[in-house]
Amino acid sequence: MTVNAVVFDFGGVLFDWSPEYLYRELIPDPLERARFLSEVCSPAWNIRQDAGRPLLEATELLVAEHPSQAELIRAFYGRWPQMLRGPLPGGVDLLRRLHAAEVPLFGLTNWSSETYPHAERSADFLHMFRDILVSGEVGIAKPDPAIYQLMHARIGARLPGIAPQELLFIDDNAANVAAATALGWQAVHHASAGATEAALRAAGLRF
Repeated sequence: MTVNAVVFDFGGVLFDWSPEYLYRELIPDPLERARFLSEVCSPAWNIRQDAGRPLLEATELLVAEHPSQAELIRAFYGRWPQMLRGPLPGGVDLLRRLHAAEVPLFGLTNWSSETYPHAERSADFLHMFRDILVSGEVGIAKPDPAIYQLMHARIGARLPGIAPQELLFIDDNAANVAAATALGWQAVHHASAGATEAALRAAGLRF
């Protein structure tokens, strides 16, 4: 099936974001840091905010569960900008070349609506997207099928009649890629810019 639009994930593909950047300073011991980021300020906790839960509510609920680690928990969003290192050159270069080749581009990102403005301030390429769906703004996060269906509908408003099979999705999270392919999308599990470029060319894109 021909690819008629490319949908980019943001974190890990276009933006260099990691809690490690902050917590290496706050928790020097790597084992303790790994425990904290997997069991306290965990990915499962963070994705609730990506799906629209207010940051203050999320923080105080977690502090109530782990009062002895209140300072570390409050740092997660209180010092959140220190987790965002800015654009990833390889992914952004792919984006720019696809844009120059006039490939329709869209963004689908798991991101809290309260922290997303930091991304907008750190990037000069977001204008290349015809539409960007931010999970925190709609209250649904990947890999929920509903967010892909909403993205398809929004793309269809700009490219009438486009089928799911004509969309190619790029994401660094295997579960998110699997959710897209289950709905008929083409998808690339992003591990490196070089490998993703090869996959895009194999799908028939010329850029």
